[in-house]
Amino acid sequence: MTLSLEIEFLTGCCRAARNPSSDVPDWPPQPDRIFSALVASWAARGEDPDEQAALEWLEGQPPPVLRASRHEVRTAPDVFVPPNDFRASASRATYARVLPDRRPRQPRRFPVARPHDPVMHAVWDADSTPHLLLLNAIAKDVTYLGHSTSLVRCRFLLGEPDSCHAPARPRDRVYRGRLAELVQAHAERPVRPVIPSAASVFDPVQERRASASAPLILEAIGDVPDIRASALVCRQLRLALMSGFRRAFGADGVPETVSGHASDGKPTKEPHLAIQPMAFVGYRHGDGHVFGYAVIPPRSSAILDSKDFRRAFAQIVQFDEGLERRVLTLDGPPLRGPVKLSPAGDTPIRSLSFDPYVLPSSVWASVTPVVLDRHLKRRPAEEARQMIAVACERAGLPRPDLARIHVGKHSAVVGTPPSRPPSGAPRWSTWRVPEPFASRPLVHVVIEFEREVEGPVLLGAGRFAGLGLFRGTGI
Repeated sequence: MTLSLEIEFLTGCCRAARNPSSDVPDWPPQPDRIFSALVASWAARGEDPDEQAALEWLEGQPPPVLRASRHEVRTAPDVFVPPNDFRASASRATYARVLPDRRPRQPRRFPVARPHDPVMHAVWDADSTPHLLLLNAIAKDVTYLGHSTSLVRCRFLLGEPDSCHAPARPRDRVYRGRLAELVQAHAERPVRPVIPSAASVFDPVQERRASASAPLILEAIGDVPDIRASALVCRQLRLALMSGFRRAFGADGVPETVSGHASDGKPTKEPHLAIQPMAFVGYRHGDGHVFGYAVIPPRSSAILDSKDFRRAFAQIVQFDEGLERRVLTLDGPPLRGPVKLSPAGDTPIRSLSFDPYVLPSSVWASVTPVVLDRHLKRRPAEEARQMIAVACERAGLPRPDLARIHVGKHSAVVGTPPSRPPSGAPRWSTWRVPEPFASRPLVHVVIEFEREVEGPVLLGAGRFAGLGLFRGTGI
């Protein structure tokens, strides 16, 4: 049986942002936003126990399919608004800033989506619908969705909606216990509740990844080190993940797939997680700026979707009230300052798309330089090509013809720094690599395979920690 919630935007606009720091409108509105509006209506109606049971039944259903039209983004200038709260202080300056004419202003943007069709549907595939009347009583009192000016009319219907819009999977989902989370958040701060997002941390049954071997993309918040220091950040990120497993499962609870080491402390011979930077490269104006990091599982591995990984990951992320996102903070030597990362989810930032690193291509070029297995001697170019060919076989890739392997100082990917800086260049312009690889040569590589191969292509001694990342040149 099908249950659908029909939502009509009465003004023809949906005023809602994906998160407070985003300029991208939330269209179509995601299930957690819709459910939160229903909860607000239930609370305003007096928190009836029967209606509460109906909402608890709804939160336990599989995620709905969203049927909504295409939309246009309405452009608008920045609006300077005063902050809502000031921290308590004995300073005269603090009290003076509370006065209306002295309150500071901060720039804010209010993204607006103008859908081609103001009516959308959220469709649940439910075995039965025992609470239709109660859900409709709640829905009829929902007045807005998103910003308070996004006026809506809502009603629940049985059966498939009469809609010509293609179904789309949501970016988030509601899970059992979500109603209790929202109630608790309101009880703790009734005036301005801090509501944790349902979309920014792993959920036990969340279907947000396209395949078992898809990576976890972490978006950088604020400044991050240069791409040449990516190995240092990737190492700290691995240590943070290991810390999460120790907190969740004890000192011996870190699996080889995460640590890269066997129980005896020696490097594991089994495939394990690789962590690589996601940078602005491969485009006309690419400059190598790092936008985030990818946690890449071994091929055909479901480690990132396991309950153990989700539990360990939850140990090391904190909910940031200002950003309304889960944030993982990396800190300590050799980093010069904290690095903040957050699960990216569905993001419009092209540099965080993993497609160029995984879609089939016959030509692959290095984004971060490859660490060779040993020093080069009499015939450096030929020896380097041979090591690259062996590395391809070791990674499960076809062995390329040596004549189709090109090595050198510069990358074929626009925006990527050279593997070696010019003579006399400052120290920061060199690649920072882990101590065991500090004396080994770094080279950029272009490989032409005889047929298309799927990525990710990771080669060299540092391929699990920020080095040896390749990008398909046909993407």
